[in-house]
Amino acid sequence: MIPFVDLKAQHALLRDEIDRRMRAVLEHGQYILGPEVRELEEALAQRTGARHCITVASGTEALLISLMALGVGPGDEVITTPFTFVATAEVIVLVGATPVFVDVDPETCNLDARLVEAAITERTRAILPVSLYGQPADAEEIDAIAARHGLPVVEDAAQSFGATYRGRASGNLSTIGCTSFFPSKPLGCYGDGGAIFTSDDALAEAMREIRVHGQSRRYHHTRIGVGGRMDTLQCAVVLAKLGRFDAELAARRRVAARYDAAFDEAGIPRAKVLPDRESAHAQYAIFVDERDRVRARLEGEGIPTAVHYPVPLHHQPAYRERCKAGPLPHAEAAAARVLNLPIHPYLEEETQAKVIDAVKRAVRG
Repeated sequence: MIPFVDLKAQHALLRDEIDRRMRAVLEHGQYILGPEVRELEEALAQRTGARHCITVASGTEALLISLMALGVGPGDEVITTPFTFVATAEVIVLVGATPVFVDVDPETCNLDARLVEAAITERTRAILPVSLYGQPADAEEIDAIAARHGLPVVEDAAQSFGATYRGRASGNLSTIGCTSFFPSKPLGCYGDGGAIFTSDDALAEAMREIRVHGQSRRYHHTRIGVGGRMDTLQCAVVLAKLGRFDAELAARRRVAARYDAAFDEAGIPRAKVLPDRESAHAQYAIFVDERDRVRARLEGEGIPTAVHYPVPLHHQPAYRERCKAGPLPHAEAAAARVLNLPIHPYLEEETQAKVIDAVKRAVRG
């Protein structure tokens, strides 16, 4: 079976540096908020151009802490997309607010900026676009709408660290950016981890306190907080991977370009990356009819697939009564037809050609 994401190949190349970094943590013994935490935060902030980076326990925790720092709570509404991983809406409900789902652009499957303003009400407290599959949404358009209404924007960049939008880094496109270092992400650790980016000093201070149970100093709790720190060992792993990250992004883009050319020629529709942005290509998505049949055919040929995401969030049992949603035809169509294919920096051209040929045969039936 071809690996969907090949973390073993990556580790083989980076083993010595990862071991060196992890040994350093084991030797100094500062497993919580050790020196690697600050080192990683400074490196990531410099890379994105944000003034502050706050590492946290996961991408979900990054979103939750961000909403808490903004003061979003019961009675509030947050505008977002229904075509995303559940964490995006989960954190909105956890702080007591209501997700307001707006449909996606059928070309990119990202939140359709043209529909956002009509969803704003007197209860709206934030807009939360997702940079789906590694490609940022229309940040400038969304930010402009938010500015007109005095609203913050939180970018869910869990899949898009390393991506750019009109030359600007994902994570530093809006008021706050949140990313994930889940192992399969373009930049991943060996467990859970995440980071928050902002250039707002007051928000940064609030988020740093919230991640340590609301402490401004030891045993002095000025805010309601969570245990949201990223382990020092996980920061060490990400630091070890940073040196190769640009090469891996370039490799992902070469893999995506080969898929694009092949599927465009074959007339197989795909999620498109727009000309004014670069994707981190966390996932690669095509759209097929009879998806179950196509997946079974591919599995029989040793080709792994995934479906990100098969059920839009307004149809999920836990959220049907906890959200606001109008007609969402594009999100529902995408959920019914999306199929994700193997993509990673170590997918060899010959192996990818086998994937492409198998997909073409499966789609033809």
